Amino acid sequence: MSTKTRRRVRAWTGQLVVVALGGLSLIDIWVVSLPDGVPGLRPANTLIFFLICLILLWRRQAPVAVLFTVMVLIGVQAVFFDPSFQNPAELPPFESFLAMLLCFYSLAAYGGERRDVLAGVTAGVVILAIDIPRLIAGVNPGNIVPAWLFCVTIWFIGRTVRKGRLQAARLQDLAAKLEIEREEKARTAVAEERSRISRELHDVVAHSVSVMVVQAQAAQRLLEGEQPETRQALGSIETTGRQALTEMRRLLGILRRSDAELALTPQPSLRHLDALTEEVRE
Repeated sequence: MSTKTRRRVRAWTGQLVVVALGGLSLIDIWVVSLPDGVPGLRPANTLIFFLICLILLWRRQAPVAVLFTVMVLIGVQAVFFDPSFQNPAELPPFESFLAMLLCFYSLAAYGGERRDVLAGVTAGVVILAIDIPRLIAGVNPGNIVPAWLFCVTIWFIGRTVRKGRLQAARLQDLAAKLEIEREEKARTAVAEERSRISRELHDVVAHSVSVMVVQAQAAQRLLEGEQPETRQALGSIETTGRQALTEMRRLLGILRRSDAELALTPQPSLRHLDALTEEVRE
């Protein structure tokens, strides 16, 4: 599975979690927990949790803003539209607790370093400031303390996921850099090998051909006026040697050029037709 596909799967999974939370909220509001005698209570709670779920869709892009906005909405719901909030013996809505867990996890997993950690601590202090008076008022600690432990646990899980994601990104960047370095080293090795071959050709073959041309010239001068057939053969040797030196220099130039330079060489046109035909004949 490619990186892009994995990101899409994670994105869709995150949205499905929010959809599931919305469905659970509707069931709790209209079927399970709220009493029937209070007019407008169910529609108000439905609207609030609809807004909460809508805001949660942006929890990865803006985890701090989403956390505090959800806290405000849950506070409004608890104070004005939740009869259980005034009764110490009853638990708050479970979907509110799940929404807060999702916010804390998103802040820990997708937030930054100091600022977002400070925001998480601030949110925790606000929750404690709300729950401690409720404990003093007689709320069962078993209804509150486990929720604190869940929030702390989900925070550390989110931070662990964040560290793993950052480590994977660093390893991916390192692998890309190593691949670039490997390709650069390969290009350097090819260039060095071409340079070595050109030097050897120049030192051995070109030098030998040059000596042959010089000796052919000297022999022609020694035989000046005599044996025209021999002088003609020596002249042919000299001409062939000079052509070989020209081709050798061209070959050395090709060896010393990189693949990119060769790829940029223009294709022969019709004005090169005579030269190409002559090369084929030779």
